[in-house]
Amino acid sequence: MIELTDKVAIVTGGSRGIGSAISSELAKNGVKVVVNYRSDVDAANHVVEEVKVAGGEAIAVKADVSHSEDVSELIETTLSKFGQIDFLINNAGITKDRTFKKLSREDWDQVINVNLNSVYNTISAALPYLLESESGRIVNISSIIGQTGGFGQTNYSAAKAGLIGYTKSLALELARKQVTVNAVCPGFIETEMVQEMPDKVREQIIASVPVQRLGQAQEIARSVLFLCKDGEYITGQQLNINGGLYM
Repeated sequence: MIELTDKVAIVTGGSRGIGSAISSELAKNGVKVVVNYRSDVDAANHVVEEVKVAGGEAIAVKADVSHSEDVSELIETTLSKFGQIDFLINNAGITKDRTFKKLSREDWDQVINVNLNSVYNTISAALPYLLESESGRIVNISSIIGQTGGFGQTNYSAAKAGLIGYTKSLALELARKQVTVNAVCPGFIETEMVQEMPDKVREQIIASVPVQRLGQAQEIARSVLFLCKDGEYITGQQLNINGGLYM
């Protein structure tokens, strides 16, 4: 177990849903958090204000992590403000669900760029500073869809499955450097995307989950906290938080 006070974390896609919960959970435990966002500045500022009210420290930084130039600015801003990077949480992601017959090249490229290529961008830029940390942690937010596949989600499942393989390989490379790399694979979590589903679809999903409910974003956030705080001997793993839907 490590002391989290004054550690610094970057959370990509940290302003909404699971990312917002992760940002808040880390900050609540003493971590200084960089809340990355792409477009919704109000949501990002709201997370930052919540952190500050709770006595924590956070800043919001705009960057499209699918663009390496934006990532360079994200890293530079983090170092300018906090002077170090200890934890990198790769959470940014989008969906463009279509059956493959209707899937355009643009839909494919956008999802792969944001959900997978962005992780190359962030890790390659942040790695020198993670190696300097005594407790470097990389946590990649994958998905149950990367393990099981999903109808109309060839682009999304490819990206999330690729993230799992990427996690395992990088974990092998960085183990001797004492930097851990793990993936968290959420099942169906009660976020805005799921809330917008028709009631009938939500009911079918819940019925398929052995524990008979959707997951909560805070449950994913606590798993990230665990890997950062207590995960010094855990690397290259998939932490499946899905209510028993995939075993």
